[in-house]
Amino acid sequence: MGESRRDFLKKAGLGALGLTILPRSVFGKMGEAGSRLVAPSDQITKGIIGTGSIAFARQHFSSDDNYRLISVCDVDANHLQRAIDRGKNDYGRTLKAFHDFRDLLEDPELDVVHICTPPHWHGIMAVAAARAGKDIFCEKPMTRTIGEGQKVVEAVKKYGRVFRLDTWFRFTDTFYGLGTTVEPLKKLIDSGLLGWPLTVRISGATGFAWKFYWRGMENLEPQPVPPELDYDFWLGPAPVKPYHPHRVHGSFRGYWDYDNGGLGDMGQHYIDPVQYMLGKDDTFPVKVEVDAPQQHPDAVGIWRRVIYTYEDGCKIILEGEGFESEGKVPYIEGPNGKVYKGFECTIPHVQDILNELPDPAPRHTDFLECVRSRQHFALDEINGHHSCTIVNMGAIAVRLGRTLHFDPKTQTFIGDDAANQLINQPMREPWASMI
Repeated sequence: MGESRRDFLKKAGLGALGLTILPRSVFGKMGEAGSRLVAPSDQITKGIIGTGSIAFARQHFSSDDNYRLISVCDVDANHLQRAIDRGKNDYGRTLKAFHDFRDLLEDPELDVVHICTPPHWHGIMAVAAARAGKDIFCEKPMTRTIGEGQKVVEAVKKYGRVFRLDTWFRFTDTFYGLGTTVEPLKKLIDSGLLGWPLTVRISGATGFAWKFYWRGMENLEPQPVPPELDYDFWLGPAPVKPYHPHRVHGSFRGYWDYDNGGLGDMGQHYIDPVQYMLGKDDTFPVKVEVDAPQQHPDAVGIWRRVIYTYEDGCKIILEGEGFESEGKVPYIEGPNGKVYKGFECTIPHVQDILNELPDPAPRHTDFLECVRSRQHFALDEINGHHSCTIVNMGAIAVRLGRTLHFDPKTQTFIGDDAANQLINQPMREPWASMI
């Protein structure tokens, strides 16, 4: 299990030697951007792996004395240089720069790794980070396959790390297009007023069509690899295929080797809060049905509908092509009532009723505090693996074009060898040996 620098100093017995950790103000150094001064032993440091567009979001490419960005890593030299320049411009200092993420993980000054790569790298890097004693902030989807998610859960537990998945709708902000946060929906479902089982319908009416059309291109003509890109390293565990610019960077989601199209990109944003609302963070659906055309073996195509059914009859329905601009449809529907976007409910005086009910149990939603206290974050590797598995169940069903039955206990498909082969997909070495 890894330990903080503060813990290391305590265990090393430096206090007994009469040594004292002095505040930075003793050395006349000002905090970044005018922030308060923090002793180095209290400061949490982070590094970013993958400096594409998501890494440069304001909340990610940030640094202060509490949570200090110290390093960046990318296999595209242009992306890496942009991150270095941004660090100099924003913070007046040169960030440590790495081509190989394994070198970044060896830095003893690093506490937290933010994984911003394409999803085919997420599992390998998260396991490697846990093994290296780093805490982990991972972009969605958590992993590209079900098997990789299982390995991340095992590694985080084994090495005692703190994990956060970067989708947040289960504990803050309104859903895309829905017009309400999770809390009142959770209270309503827990109250039993809607009855049981429930059907949650995620469609164009609730914003799911946004980014739905991530599609790959078939029969790509090979192109020369640009000199700034280490394409073989970018592929990493994925099969070797001729370079084409549409495979990498902003459009990689359209290829099965790296992600699962719009379902991989946005599915966990929408499904994860539903898992929480339905109280199903400890289980999975038992069946997934699809309405989709035959898929290309390389390029992700569109689909029309994916339906998940739980053992108790609850359903999640994802609607894609053809449902982009539907009229008024219920988001949640039960035997006794319906809920539409904007929290319009068919149950009279529902808001007055909910005001009298207790709020959902509090959760740990401050990642830095979780790193310090070693508590589980509200969306950790366990919850994240459950909702990501639902995404990957749907992707496998779309690829195979048939209904699949799933065993939540074994996390395998029942009587379908082809589906089970997609749980753990082949990887190239040396990456296969790292997870």
